[in-house]
Amino acid sequence: MRSRLFGLVERLSRTHKRLVFLSIDILIVECALLATLMLEASSLWPGEELAQIGAVFLFLPPVAAALSTALGIPNIRLKAYESLSYTQTANFSALLVVALWAMFGLKNFHFTLIGYALFGLTFFIGSVGVRLAMLNAYLLVLRWGQRRWRVAIYGAGTTGVQLAAALKNHESIVVVAFIDDDEGQQSMTIAGLKVHSPDKIERLVREKEVDRVLLAMPSASAPRQMQIAHRLQSLGLDVLALPSFAQLVGTEALIDNLAPVVPDAFLGRQSVDDQITTGSTVYPGKSVMVTGAGGSIGSELCRQLLALKPRKLVLFEVSEKALYDIDRELRELPDFAGVELVPLLGSITDSRATRTAMADHGIEVVIHAAAYKHVPLVESNPVAGMSNNVLGTRILADAAEESGVERFILISTDKAVRPTNVMGASKRMAEMVVQDLAKRATRTSFAIVRFGNVLGSSGSVVPLFKEQIRKGGPITLTHEDVTRYFMTISEAVQLVLLAGSFPVGGAEADVFVLDMGKPMRIRDLAEQMILAAGYRVRDEANPDGDIEIRMIGLRPGEKLHEELLIGAGLLTTPHAKILRARERSLTELDMAKALQSLRHATATGDAQAARAVAAAYVEGFGGIAEGQSPVFADRLP
Repeated sequence: MRSRLFGLVERLSRTHKRLVFLSIDILIVECALLATLMLEASSLWPGEELAQIGAVFLFLPPVAAALSTALGIPNIRLKAYESLSYTQTANFSALLVVALWAMFGLKNFHFTLIGYALFGLTFFIGSVGVRLAMLNAYLLVLRWGQRRWRVAIYGAGTTGVQLAAALKNHESIVVVAFIDDDEGQQSMTIAGLKVHSPDKIERLVREKEVDRVLLAMPSASAPRQMQIAHRLQSLGLDVLALPSFAQLVGTEALIDNLAPVVPDAFLGRQSVDDQITTGSTVYPGKSVMVTGAGGSIGSELCRQLLALKPRKLVLFEVSEKALYDIDRELRELPDFAGVELVPLLGSITDSRATRTAMADHGIEVVIHAAAYKHVPLVESNPVAGMSNNVLGTRILADAAEESGVERFILISTDKAVRPTNVMGASKRMAEMVVQDLAKRATRTSFAIVRFGNVLGSSGSVVPLFKEQIRKGGPITLTHEDVTRYFMTISEAVQLVLLAGSFPVGGAEADVFVLDMGKPMRIRDLAEQMILAAGYRVRDEANPDGDIEIRMIGLRPGEKLHEELLIGAGLLTTPHAKILRARERSLTELDMAKALQSLRHATATGDAQAARAVAAAYVEGFGGIAEGQSPVFADRLP
């Protein structure tokens, strides 16, 4: 039944619908005139004059049709028949009264002012009443058998009222209430709906069976809207936000593009990007391989290497998507011309794949950026972390020496210095692997580049804080006083390329570090980012602020303060901002024992044994005191 009625209405063309409305108006005109005459005639006119009024019934309908068409009354959609349409209908009624007065004047009929007013009012009520009745009937057909979403509007201001009016005739939505923070609005009735306090949301949801809440407060800050949304979502409600005018016209997105978060602004020191020049003689014309080419550091390495015009750039990456993205990006850069790009899917723990890649492509320089680096993940997955970061580095470095690679550069981290977590311990063991091979290498020069946290890289605090700010907070910190060394991705990559160009030699692999200034307090960084986003910090001193900074406690294995050096003292390099450290390493025998134990632990999937290997050979991990011999073989299983 519903579908047949709905189909009948929908099959009518727009012209047919206009004719229907026009015919209805003409019929209402005749009925209004007849009703008015019946009320007025018995006392005003002699009976013989009533027969002559028929002429008015003949001439008034075409006049009404012309006026209705001129005013566009038949063009008003039934679902859009609201306040503005009432005004147009009132104007139409007034013009009909004027037309009737003119006709009666020509016939010399006496008609009172009350009679004219009664005619106009009767037509107006009839025209509006018929349309509203048709609208309700149409909506009844549409809603027949359909679920209707019961909606509350958060915000009883102008935007909320307009939204309620727009949804009034929606076939599947019924607005049941307003919610507003303004105490002056609460308990009032606006647009036929009661305004409720946010404190009564739970009861409102239960009593009114609310399914969704629409946020109609576009002038409120994004954090404020997100805080409200989080609270409503915790009640199991769907929450939708009405966009602001700036979002509708696109200016808000434009502003965001024009003012992105620039990591350099949060360094706490002057950037050295313009003070580092990469070695222009090492990479041009060479075949260079970058492992972890799709990662934050690896991808930037590829971009900067491309500008140095190597003969071939081999992108070695275990993630298919990451490899696809960086390969496509590099091919669209102007520097791509003249460079052979080779995307290779593979893992550094695959000995065959690494040796084949180096042999097939005549690799001359390897920059090893592939690693599992997220501290909490590696802490809960020690076998995978140690296998990839330690054994993978050994496999790759062995392949480089056997293939006659000229230079091998390992990218390390400050977390490798007296580590308290598995990730840091695995990176320190990777350093020791490279140091061990450097003692015996005859064909390959090995170097290690160690730096602190990289602003803007995957998993770093800048994108994390930015996302938390976007969601309205809170920003989560592990500790009030935690500090870290910071550098930009560009600085880190230029350090790697520069270190790879330095002359190296001797029985130990050089460890290069950047002069990064003083470590930065993470809370200060969080506050700077909140202010840079145009918001205020919310705390006890400023309860009306936008974004809260919440302490969650140090994670397992996390340090309060990081270090860059294990030993004391630094040596100079050809560049004033790059320093060199010579740090002790394991003996060849100890390194062999460590790797054997680690291979056994990973082969059996024994997480405890993997941790024990790190505790036995890495200074600072597992309670080894500073200055004490790092080798405790009796700790091993």
